[in-house]
Amino acid sequence: MYKNLYLRRGKEESLKRFHPWIFSGAVHHIDGDPEEGEVVRVLTSEGDFVAVGHWQIGSIAVRVLAFEDITINAAFWKSRIAAAYEVRRSMGVADSPNNNTYRLIHGEGDHLPGLVVDVYGKTAVMQAHSVGMHVDREAIAGALQEVLKGNVENVYYKSETTLPFKAALGQENGFIRGGETDNVAVENGLKFYIDWLKGQKTGFFVDQRDNRSLLEQYAAGRSVLNMFCYTGGFSVYAMRGGARLVHSVDSSAKAVDLVNRNMALNFPEDKRHRAFAEDAFKYLDEMGDQYDLIILDPPAFAKHKEALRNALKGYTRLNAKAFEKIKPGGILFTFSCSQVVTKDNFRTAVFTAAALSKRRVRILHQLHQPADHPINIYHPEGEYLKGLVLYVE
Repeated sequence: MYKNLYLRRGKEESLKRFHPWIFSGAVHHIDGDPEEGEVVRVLTSEGDFVAVGHWQIGSIAVRVLAFEDITINAAFWKSRIAAAYEVRRSMGVADSPNNNTYRLIHGEGDHLPGLVVDVYGKTAVMQAHSVGMHVDREAIAGALQEVLKGNVENVYYKSETTLPFKAALGQENGFIRGGETDNVAVENGLKFYIDWLKGQKTGFFVDQRDNRSLLEQYAAGRSVLNMFCYTGGFSVYAMRGGARLVHSVDSSAKAVDLVNRNMALNFPEDKRHRAFAEDAFKYLDEMGDQYDLIILDPPAFAKHKEALRNALKGYTRLNAKAFEKIKPGGILFTFSCSQVVTKDNFRTAVFTAAALSKRRVRILHQLHQPADHPINIYHPEGEYLKGLVLYVE
């Protein structure tokens, strides 16, 4: 049976509020010497049961899988995945002829901390952010196929860059079920190539689906600039929305190639779109005032708290440049995906940029991650994506 981990006196209080993390400083001792990634039972200093979870060396010592004294087995994985799948079915993103691209498992938001699963048609891309999920990957893949039956035939495991490097697991990305290489997925009726082999995250930013749809509503007749375009998701939606022209910019030549391929999938021979491999700040400096709809969706400027101050300076500088150049009556979609940047942090950076530009600015929408990226009410840290839609006079 599982080894017992004992907490220091009083350190069970956050667990009584169902927070799914136990930090290393809360641990008093463990009976035996568990392997990293092993399941342990968590007990109070008096020996009362609190939770079961994955043990890991590091700041977060245990990621809680259950607050009941249960066995983590095939039935557990199937039950949790089935519950997550039912949520996606109820919101209409799973099993839809118009959409086969969605997040099935969102870590703590689906009571499976350390696990991310995105579905692209017949392929599920699985990412482990903890050693425990890596250890249990085969059981999870089996449960995925069992729950989704014929809807998922392939499971691609993509955790080289997300697992703790100190664990020295030697993980290589690859298929652990199936092997089909058809990588065209459908989102709201639009087609996209998904680079799950070498692309960022699981190959596509599923979390911007609702915000892309909103952008489509604003695009008609506008000149659109999509900065940090990556796969060109916002660009493709802007084209369908009737934009007069769409320019996509990314520092990566591979990203520019991908956006051009996605544009050809949906709008072959359409001359309204051009893509540029260019540094973002250089492009913004030199672009003039030709755009009246700008999207700023940069990669995370801060991945840890020590980088927060410089990140906020970066957001201010980036948004100030957009405020300076956007046409009067323009619309700015601006985002931060940094978990350590709070809503208030981000707003302050954007508001500072607006003040520096001396433009009059209205907030039209406050944006966040979509429903298939749910936030566990006991784990507010799960809210990472924040954005604003602004009208600039």
